[in-house]
Amino acid sequence: MPHIHLPEGLPGIAAGLAYRPETGKPLRALAHVLLHEPNSLTAGERELIATYVSSRNDCYFCQTSHGAAAACHLGDAALVEQVKTNFESAAISNKLKALLAIAGKVQQDGKLVTPADVEAARKQGATDLEIHDTVLIAAAFCMYNRYVDGLGTWQPRDPQMYAEMGKHLAAEGYTAPPTRREAAEPVAAA
Repeated sequence: MPHIHLPEGLPGIAAGLAYRPETGKPLRALAHVLLHEPNSLTAGERELIATYVSSRNDCYFCQTSHGAAAACHLGDAALVEQVKTNFESAAISNKLKALLAIAGKVQQDGKLVTPADVEAARKQGATDLEIHDTVLIAAAFCMYNRYVDGLGTWQPRDPQMYAEMGKHLAAEGYTAPPTRREAAEPVAAA
């Protein structure tokens, strides 16, 4: 049960964004730039960073919806689960492992990131932009996770709903909200 009266039928962050559209629009825009617009990190890699941070924050809605988006981009839901469980043993690049190590430190406390962490990422080929965006994704998702959980939003446990949400996010990005149906009801497969 949400802590305040939020629009009914919208799960997770969708309810908070709809409740206050004037703050929802820039929050969506930030997510769109960080996760969907062209970048040297693939959309799947950036979604993995968001998923990893959200799983460490134990935000069910965010880790599941962004995990579904990552799985759509990467074509591998098992890899998403491996990254959440133990990214060091996952079949991902050493560069992404170094960036996830940085993201994990940001999730705990940004001051934990050291010059050695940054140098380790650079040695694996990470650019300054990739390091910047990793830190910003991690910081932003700490905020998004706390927004979702702090409002006590509705977080259904419907795997099909999250699969459809992941398809929408992977295809459309974040600037346009999903329809109420896409956000709250599973869509039958064609």
